[in-house]
Formats: sequence, structure tokens, C-alpha cells
Amino acid sequence: MTTTATPETRIEADAAVPVIRIVREFDAPPERVFRAFTDPEVFVRWLGPDTTSVRLDKWDAVSGGSYRYTMLRGTEELVTFWGSFHEVRSPDRLVQTQSMDGMGDGAILNTLTFEALPDGRTRLTDMTLVDSFEGRDMILSSGMDEGVIAGYKKLDELLAAG
Repeated sequence: MTTTATPETRIEADAAVPVIRIVREFDAPPERVFRAFTDPEVFVRWLGPDTTSVRLDKWDAVSGGSYRYTMLRGTEELVTFWGSFHEVRSPDRLVQTQSMDGMGDGAILNTLTFEALPDGRTRLTDMTLVDSFEGRDMILSSGMDEGVIAGYKKLDELLAAG
């Protein structure tokens, strides 16, 4: 079942397991796209819609490291995310857990793969496993698709600028 699709971004919910799959191609090699997900100075520049910003409280993007950040709209705190980096393997794989305000005790498992394509391009696949269908559906109905699509457009601009 496809949840959201644009020419650039495909967001799907699996009918059989509580998974969200996001697929997006970028006009940059895997090393540069991977860096955008692990370098804190780059990460905060593209994540989320234009109306938000990111405050990093902790960021240690190494295998066994952890993170904590808050999405802001002006001075208003919208939501805080935290988790652990389980596998940071440049330039092709990033595995992390994530918890967030309002999610209860649950954590999600994100596995991101960065696949090299011809002409120096990258296909990013983000597989998000949630502990229940209810949790998955809550994430999908939160407006996350708008944030993902807007953030990836900003990432396109950063990657194009070099």
C-alpha cells in the first residue's frame, strides 16, 4: 500500500508488517548523501520543512554512539527525538534506533541503505520498523511525509551546491 508518492520520493506502508519504506534518489554519490545523515553540521541544515529548525543536544554518529535533537518552530519545541547509532558504515549503511516524544516506551528501528547508481547518483532506502501497526499509523498520520519530502528537497539543494 503506497502512502505518499511524488516524482522524487516514495513512502510506502507495508500491509503485512509495521514498516514504513521511503525510497529517494539523489544527484550525488553515496559518500556525500551518507555524510548528510551523519555530519551534524550538514544534518541540521536539511532536516524537516522550511518552517522548522533543529537543535542538536547530542550527536555521536559512530557505531555505538547516540543522539538527541529537538525540532523547533521559532522558539517553540515541536518534538524531541533520541536514539542510538547501531551501525555506521560509510558510505552504504546506517542503522539506528529512534524514540520520540509522544511515542510512549516504544522505539523504531531505521535501516538506511545508500546504493550507488550510474552517473554518480544514489538511491536511499529508509526502512523503518515500528513495534505496532498503531505506532506506524500514528507516524504516518503525523505529517511526517510533508517533513520528509520538504527535507529531501532542501538536501537536493545542499548536494547541488557542493
